[in-house]
Amino acid sequence: MSFSHATGALNSDGYSFWPAPAKLNLELRILGRRDDGYHELQTLFQLLDYGDEIWIKPNDSGQVTLQSEYNEVPSDDNLIIKAARSLEPYKQHHQGADIKLEKKLPSGAGLGGGSSDAATTLVALNNLWSLGLKNEQLCEIGKSLGADVPVFVNGKTAWAEGIGEILSATEVPEKHYLIVYPDVKINTSKIFSHRALTRDNKPIKLRATRTEASLELGYNAFEPLVAELYPEVREALEFLGEFGKATLTGTGSCVFLTFDNEREVRKIAALCKQRWLTLTARGINTSPLI
Repeated sequence: MSFSHATGALNSDGYSFWPAPAKLNLELRILGRRDDGYHELQTLFQLLDYGDEIWIKPNDSGQVTLQSEYNEVPSDDNLIIKAARSLEPYKQHHQGADIKLEKKLPSGAGLGGGSSDAATTLVALNNLWSLGLKNEQLCEIGKSLGADVPVFVNGKTAWAEGIGEILSATEVPEKHYLIVYPDVKINTSKIFSHRALTRDNKPIKLRATRTEASLELGYNAFEPLVAELYPEVREALEFLGEFGKATLTGTGSCVFLTFDNEREVRKIAALCKQRWLTLTARGINTSPLI
């Protein structure tokens, strides 16, 4: 799978295309809990060549509208609208936009769909409204919308530390991925606060992520707990585990396998499609949004 259009491409209605790529967490470690309740993390974000698709047409009404068949989140609470509103102090009063969202990624899946949508909205409107905001400013605005937003604004596969806000762009082999969604949404706050969560992982160094060996690890500190609390996820892990190292991504419910070539992915995907929503994608080191 890949995006249907090039970034900035115009359709016949005057809307321009802006991709919102998904992500996987190839590694996710919890080093401890801080006094303020946040957790110290290490994670490797891998961007994918597949995700939500956003179309935007600037208007002179000063208003931002959102049209989508996705209705799990009220429009005013959608991160796309929140992202657009966060740019209010920087735009002219008359500047507005009509936005259409083609939702490809399931919510609560650990694929970063909402965060990526927000980041794409920030980058696109900064361009379409000629705001001239620098990348660092967009990242700072993005942080207020969600911890994962800055990685999508930067548009690079990245190693993250701290509470996820310290990003170091890196490059990893661009593998192929099979992703299944067990049709269950994970309660992130419940997982983070659960007493059984492992919070004492040993830190690893950035240079280790640049080797094939690190990508073989596929460690996610949340995986044992999520598998215990959500039987649907455990079932997916066990099924995919018959074909390789199955790994949970983020704090969501999606489980993925890594392959060297697309042909291998398709064979296993054919089996998975009988049971789950199944996605296939290739890892990319630079987002098409860039």
